[in-house]
Amino acid sequence: MIRTEDAVTLNPPGKHTATVVWLHGLGADGNDFVPIVPELGLPKDHGIKFIFPHATVRPVTINNGYAMRAWYDIVGISRTGPQDTPGIRDSAKRIAGILDAEMTAGIASTRLVLAGFSQGCAMALHTGLRFHAPLAGVVGLSGYLPVESTVKAEAHAENLQTPFLIVHGTMDPVVPFALGRDSRDILRGLGYSVEWHEYPMQHQVCLEEIEQIGAFLRARLA
Repeated sequence: MIRTEDAVTLNPPGKHTATVVWLHGLGADGNDFVPIVPELGLPKDHGIKFIFPHATVRPVTINNGYAMRAWYDIVGISRTGPQDTPGIRDSAKRIAGILDAEMTAGIASTRLVLAGFSQGCAMALHTGLRFHAPLAGVVGLSGYLPVESTVKAEAHAENLQTPFLIVHGTMDPVVPFALGRDSRDILRGLGYSVEWHEYPMQHQVCLEEIEQIGAFLRARLA
């Protein structure tokens, strides 16, 4: 495990052949999902590097302006309310840069998966749709599709065939279940392949969900 100011990185036990970039939620950091990796049921010599970037520390309006790690400012969580589009775009540029760096290091874009939880899910969906090269997959957990009005115009044709795994809790008090469900429907309406799972849980990750993520990664990066 390598820890830097920017990210936590888990190098693979075998030859590096694929990379998962996993984005944390609001107020957390890159350490948040590191413990889940051993639970994914990956082969012993799976060859997958995991990168868990840290978001920038910034004031967050919805939390009374308190400064915390956040991919963008949040005024409120709704489909129609104001959104920090500049902040979203700035973080998307950084995330795309991480994917580009993996490609420069010799990993094909079709061996890259972008994943995220909550606000990290929003960033994974936003960035994955607009990335300039075809990805192996995008995983969105307990989040939503931000600035949805621009997706049709900005989505890159290279990722029209990219599979999406989206999971949400039906009792989520933080990001309403309806937002996740609507995001699924929007993507399907635009022609994307979306594998959808819902569980009777709150804003969290459950064992069944971890098993679904593991199966998704094994299928795309085997």
